[in-house]
Amino acid sequence: MIAFCATLIRSTFGFGEALVAVPLLAFCMPLQIAAPLAVLLSITIAMVVVIQDWRKIHLRSAGWLILATLPGIPLGLWILTSPHQQAVKAALAVILVLFSVYSLTANRLPTLHSDSKRWLLGCGFCAGVLGGAYGMNGPPLALYGSLRQWPPQRFRATLQAYFLPASLLGMTGYWRAGLWGHAVSHDYLLALPAMAPAVFLGRWINHRLPAAQFLRYVYLGLAMIGVLLFVQSVRG
Repeated sequence: MIAFCATLIRSTFGFGEALVAVPLLAFCMPLQIAAPLAVLLSITIAMVVVIQDWRKIHLRSAGWLILATLPGIPLGLWILTSPHQQAVKAALAVILVLFSVYSLTANRLPTLHSDSKRWLLGCGFCAGVLGGAYGMNGPPLALYGSLRQWPPQRFRATLQAYFLPASLLGMTGYWRAGLWGHAVSHDYLLALPAMAPAVFLGRWINHRLPAAQFLRYVYLGLAMIGVLLFVQSVRG
């Protein structure tokens, strides 16, 4: 059920499954299994979506976001081990909530009519920082996609073109650390039958959502992520 719900969220909106999968899986198994299992699920979803909708991918944006992510990862790992990580998480939470509330209430939203190197590098770098620190690359990518006003299909496909190589790198790290063992592979195979219908149901929903309604759901998702992050930072 966890795999189904997380996959449905990811397949519909292109991001956000990590906040569902990792905390709930951690109730059922050790975190050392839950974290790499969530990354394996991410790789599978991204691979299927890329195969399904590769024509919708904005390759230039995905490429720049991936390149900008790489230098952000070491900073994220430093934050993970620093005494300031809770303050960084709280600041991120406040920014996400304020941006989402503004986007939901403003009469006219800021829009990027073409790719902006400054925004691409900034959002990609922040995605690397958040990925290295909290395994949460999605919010900066969703922010950029919303500023570009991508249609739901392009939004979903382009984010998966980013997540596929990023998740493969993450899984390589887990493998090198000895965290990809028999238990992870066993639970992944158990989750596959639940993932399959969720991927296709999510695609069906995504392709039928009007662009304006889709972006409202994205802003609501970002706001929920911000609130959860703030609660986590306060509780430590």
